[in-house]
Amino acid sequence: MTKLRVLLADDHPTFRAGLAALLNTNAAVAVVGEAGTGDEVVARAAELQPDLIIMDIQMPGFNGIEATRHIYRQQPNIRILVMTMFEDDHTVAAAMRAGARGYILKGALPEEILRAVWAVASGEAIFSATIAGRFMEYFNQVRPGFREGDLAELTDRERQVLDLIARGYRNAAIAEMLVLSPSTVRNHITNILSKLQVADRAEAIQKAKDSGLGS
Repeated sequence: MTKLRVLLADDHPTFRAGLAALLNTNAAVAVVGEAGTGDEVVARAAELQPDLIIMDIQMPGFNGIEATRHIYRQQPNIRILVMTMFEDDHTVAAAMRAGARGYILKGALPEEILRAVWAVASGEAIFSATIAGRFMEYFNQVRPGFREGDLAELTDRERQVLDLIARGYRNAAIAEMLVLSPSTVRNHITNILSKLQVADRAEAIQKAKDSGLGS
């Protein structure tokens, strides 16, 4: 029987060892390699060609989202399951846009981890219960009272940045959440102010809230 070949990417050796021990209890799974940084997992994915990668988000070098995006673009046949402590909706959405097909938390029970591994390996999308609720909320941000015309000229990305500004996030946090450079975030904000015809961030926030964003 052909085994499911899995690559583990996490910057904590002890966590990788525990995860490998769990996966190796299943005779149909083979842990073929490990990586402790984003750069390393990209290189090891190209070298080992695993069926599935279990990917942490916060790692040295490329973070998990950047590594996922790179691997998905180069080797879309490799399935990626994110396993992390981060459960905010924007990180989840960024990971899925990058190419991940599953997202579970590190506190998941062993049986939940194994179920997620096989689900993603089979081509399904899977989330832990908490993440599933957050993910649905993320894509349901148009609420009663939203006035489309107020923000009609904004691109989807600009609207996303504006929503985060209205939620109180600063530029550095927005850049990290959306996996953008700080200069790109600043450019988006400049465009937002221009398109909304407002003088500053405070006026943009008020317009966002009037349109239903920033809750």
